[in-house]
Amino acid sequence: MSLAFPLADPTPEELEQGRLLFAGGADFLKGVVAMDGLPPADRVEVCFAGRSNVGKSTLINALTNRRGLARASNTPGRTQEINFFTLGDRYLVDLPGYGYANAPVKVVQAWQRLLRTYLAGRATLRRAFVLIDARHGVKDVDEEIMALLDRSAVPFQAVLTKSDKLKAGAQDQVLEQVRSRLAPHPAAYPQLIVTSSDKGDGIDTLRAAIAAIA
Repeated sequence: MSLAFPLADPTPEELEQGRLLFAGGADFLKGVVAMDGLPPADRVEVCFAGRSNVGKSTLINALTNRRGLARASNTPGRTQEINFFTLGDRYLVDLPGYGYANAPVKVVQAWQRLLRTYLAGRATLRRAFVLIDARHGVKDVDEEIMALLDRSAVPFQAVLTKSDKLKAGAQDQVLEQVRSRLAPHPAAYPQLIVTSSDKGDGIDTLRAAIAAIA
């Protein structure tokens, strides 16, 4: 029996496609605070979603080799806009973190509504990468976003972050938990990616996954 949700294992050709895509450079386009501010839906886009402080901005910086491209912070909820970046013929999209955030309640509610509206209604969104902190696994608040993606028929792929901070021997247990939580979700893409932005682990694999999305 094949293992459900195996780790992604791109071919050398796929890795090279990912390298070439990101070698072309990425640039910040705009930050959006309302749906009417979205850029034209004229190209494929992928987005990064995750709990506050899961490491979305840091991962985007690692992918693009641009340390300051996406603004990272240790303060949960720092990203309060939908941030668009151009990458060749596509967009990379950094979404506001969901869950706990160090911001006023009304502000949090406003950007949570924006996040959900975007995920449910952006026709050119080809895949959401749902970032999961490897130290904690899938939380109930992650399940809410996964269920929304199911309803919206948006494929999503789980990406574990901060894998270098796992205790020795803990990864297998975390992967088992993640796989069990993904199993009921029809929109879940059937491969996992494990990353460490600090160590560079899994970055080439994620680049290859993004390049392969037509």
